[in-house]
Amino acid sequence: MTNNKQDLSVKWDIIIDPNHSNTRVDFKELWAYRDLIMMFVKRDVITVYKQTILGPVWFFIQPLMTSLMFILIFDRMANIGTDGIPPILFYLGSVTIWNYFSDTLNITSKTFIENATIFGKVYFPRLIIPISKVISGMIKLLIQFLLFFIFWIYYTLVTHTIHPNFAVFVLPVLLLLMIFLSLGLGLLITALTTKYRDLSFLITFGVQLLMYVTPVIYPLNKYPKYQHYLLLNPLSSIFELFKYSFYGKGYFNIFWFIYSLVFTVIALFCGVVVFNKSEKSFIDKV
Repeated sequence: MTNNKQDLSVKWDIIIDPNHSNTRVDFKELWAYRDLIMMFVKRDVITVYKQTILGPVWFFIQPLMTSLMFILIFDRMANIGTDGIPPILFYLGSVTIWNYFSDTLNITSKTFIENATIFGKVYFPRLIIPISKVISGMIKLLIQFLLFFIFWIYYTLVTHTIHPNFAVFVLPVLLLLMIFLSLGLGLLITALTTKYRDLSFLITFGVQLLMYVTPVIYPLNKYPKYQHYLLLNPLSSIFELFKYSFYGKGYFNIFWFIYSLVFTVIALFCGVVVFNKSEKSFIDKV
């Protein structure tokens, strides 16, 4: 009896309790594991091109080569057009932000499957893995955005081909929407893949198809007949606001922007709830 009282009086440095609420995110705990987050981020950013000859230069080569390929296929051969925007600038901007969304969604959607071994051996907040992917992807995005910014400055100040407006200051808001939308959908999908493994095979193909219903390779006003259908995709208004702010051209409607905002909040909430629910029993399923 005395030993039990002594045990109850012990002050532990760390107490790990089960998370009974599926809607709860323990930000204090996540902050306590910030060193682990940065370790994962460093691993993702540095080790990807560690054994390559060109190294970090690939950060610039990939979007640039993709943009040149899009110019050849969609602008020159298919003659889709870019609404008067210089093709290299149009595609480079779209490819840069699209790559961030698609990469983050693809990676976070495999959180449980690819990290089952780690999760089964040691405890840490499971949200650390997808959060680290979001941060490492953002670092890559900012590096690639420098390349876009160089072209943007040239066409804005030297050739005066485009005429941006003060809406460029909403860029942080657009990036946050991209972050939360890709994170929310990724958490939702990775939770579902613990039960329905087929989703892991469909997600990459699905993301590729999603690009064609998002104004990445074409301006939205190119297809006015299907414009409202395309805007049902929450990414459409984000991409169009990006074009509107940086190029002075594009479709901006406050209703569709709010729609994307609400959709993102709902997706993030649902993703966190399903993720928290699945992490309690996923190790028995994968």
